[in-house]
Amino acid sequence: MKLFQCDQCLHPIFFENIVCENCGAPVGYLSTQNTFSALRWRDGTWQIAADPENGYRYCKNHAYGACNWLVPAASEKKRCIACDLNRTIPDLNRGANLSSWRHLEVAKHRLVYSILRFGLPLQNKSEAPDTGLAFDFLSDESDNQDQTGILTGHVNGLITINIAEADSVHREKTREQMAEPYRTLIGHFRHEIGHYYWEQLVRPSDVDLQHFRDLFGDEGVNYTDHLQQYHHAGAPENWREGFVSAYATAHPWEDWAETWAHYFHIVDTLETAHSFGIRLAPDVRNLTTLNMKADFDPYDHQSFDAMIASYIPLTLAINSLNRSMGQPDLYPFILPPPVVEKLRFIHQLVRQFEPYILVGTNPS
Repeated sequence: MKLFQCDQCLHPIFFENIVCENCGAPVGYLSTQNTFSALRWRDGTWQIAADPENGYRYCKNHAYGACNWLVPAASEKKRCIACDLNRTIPDLNRGANLSSWRHLEVAKHRLVYSILRFGLPLQNKSEAPDTGLAFDFLSDESDNQDQTGILTGHVNGLITINIAEADSVHREKTREQMAEPYRTLIGHFRHEIGHYYWEQLVRPSDVDLQHFRDLFGDEGVNYTDHLQQYHHAGAPENWREGFVSAYATAHPWEDWAETWAHYFHIVDTLETAHSFGIRLAPDVRNLTTLNMKADFDPYDHQSFDAMIASYIPLTLAINSLNRSMGQPDLYPFILPPPVVEKLRFIHQLVRQFEPYILVGTNPS
């Protein structure tokens, strides 16, 4: 994630801020320019320095503490491009649903930030019923649901998220039950959106579909049977030689979605490192492979090899920092050569699109 600055006092602004913590000005995110701006109330609308000719208002979900994105005052839309993807949200008058929904929106807005930065096609289902994207945030306690529970998943552009995943206790319990090294809200969103973009980017192209099958396997094998087999027997003992996670072995579609999510992890982590100007030059002999310099914007960088060469030593350093604090590894995964080639394929697909250009640059 980019490190933003208040354009009124130059204090750092983080992605979830609604006010500048230094000067107290209300701030909002302008997705069309990938920038935060201090807001000044004038003539019934918010005015911003980034676009002084037009007025703005907050997304409708700002009233619930769930969004800090801006919408042009002249627009008929009441919600921002991220919130407009919601088809269903939980009953906000019930229990902890409001708090849970806010957590979901934080993760979803970070996901949409990445989609916009990549320039990936993005339409909601109101605009494109057949190919658009929508989210259902549902609870096991919803009155109109059966007793089988809500399963997080994707079907034909509709991503369903069980809001229980916003509960850190529930999520940790599930992580331990599933023997997963990593389970986060942003991970769920990145995984499920991978299924959506498989339909958008891979299926329509015979060339890309064949390349997918060469790397991930034949998606035509029975999905239900393979998933049941995985949940019954688990991953093969040697799964680390060719897969980024145990669950990736369940089916080629799951391998794709897991790898897609990790590509997003890699790019977002590298952008954060770039924003902070992180460099590594450890005081060890004959280990220059641990050196790295985050001197490029990964959303606008064509060299996949350079990204991997920076990411691996970065995660080694951050994992070591976490261990110094008695915390689990931030990135408890390895990237063997077959996984790197799968990531490279995703990189090539994503780079077909024009990325957002950053407003301002960071020193390198």
